Amino acid sequence: MIVVTHGAIALRNLHAQIDGLEAVTASPDTRIEDRVQLIDLLALRGSILGSVADYEHAQALAQQLVQDATTDAAAFLARARTRALFHRFTDALDDLDVAGRLAADAETVNRECAAVFQGLGRYAEAFAIREEAVRRDPAFESLAALSTLCAESGDSERALRMRGESLRRYRGVSPLPLAVLDFQIGVMWMHSGNLDRARDHLSAARRYVPAYAPAQGHLAEVEAELGNIATAIALLRPLAISSDDPDYASQLARILADSGNATDSSYWRQLAAARYEALIALHPEAFADHAAEFWLGAGADPRRALQLARINFAIRRTPRAHALLSRAIARTTNRVYRRKPEPIVWSTLS
Repeated sequence: MIVVTHGAIALRNLHAQIDGLEAVTASPDTRIEDRVQLIDLLALRGSILGSVADYEHAQALAQQLVQDATTDAAAFLARARTRALFHRFTDALDDLDVAGRLAADAETVNRECAAVFQGLGRYAEAFAIREEAVRRDPAFESLAALSTLCAESGDSERALRMRGESLRRYRGVSPLPLAVLDFQIGVMWMHSGNLDRARDHLSAARRYVPAYAPAQGHLAEVEAELGNIATAIALLRPLAISSDDPDYASQLARILADSGNATDSSYWRQLAAARYEALIALHPEAFADHAAEFWLGAGADPRRALQLARINFAIRRTPRAHALLSRAIARTTNRVYRRKPEPIVWSTLS
């Protein structure tokens, strides 16, 4: 049995580390290592709490770091990671190329390249790097990364095998890496339609870290699919209120509409629509896919969904991106065909 720090304590520690580094890095002579650590911790907190603001702060700090340290490989590695967060994969690869020329550690550059290749759907290249990393050092980190890649590419059997091996090699006390791993496995099962197993792993992620927003949001989706509407709404409502990520308001609007609560659904739908449009204006690569899902569902504007699905597919040729584009094309075609010869009024909220 793995014994780790309680998730609430781990999150408080993360907040404290970030606050401390924010104070330290306010000094003009701050070490680059401290600035990189702050960037990475902000990105980690953003991924746990579903905070777009944390991601944006990390990105701004990384951009400034590169401007201040134009010959330091660590600065370009940090910016590559933040660019990948926002699905700016080509820019991230450019930064990794610069970091390599500045004599960054080759294994580090390869590891970051693997994450970008995975995001792009270039799975063969990502597998080559991840498998080599496991051969060289079969530690928790390399095995967990391979498990996550297997999960995303649809190899559930191998993903579970790598997960089990990684857990046997875990020597840390933080619950955060374990929560992320269970979350990824849960998403794998959700996408394959195995809702009971998805619920088990997403619930496990929340047991590790109760405030893990993406795990809570996906668990709500699973509960809704299983017919547990009240549970789904109870999970989503606090996230829709507190998070600056519109995914939670989007899902809440959809579930409320499906359950017949049109008034509440309309409120969350308008909130999600406005927030998606604001984020698309700033970060089109990062939010095109989720915004397209929204406009296909609660947003009820398939034509807008098709525009965004095309943007997403141009960036990342993953199976999910292809499926999203196909759904958007089908919905748009069907909508136009059904309504002919009447004029169609397409709603776009901003």
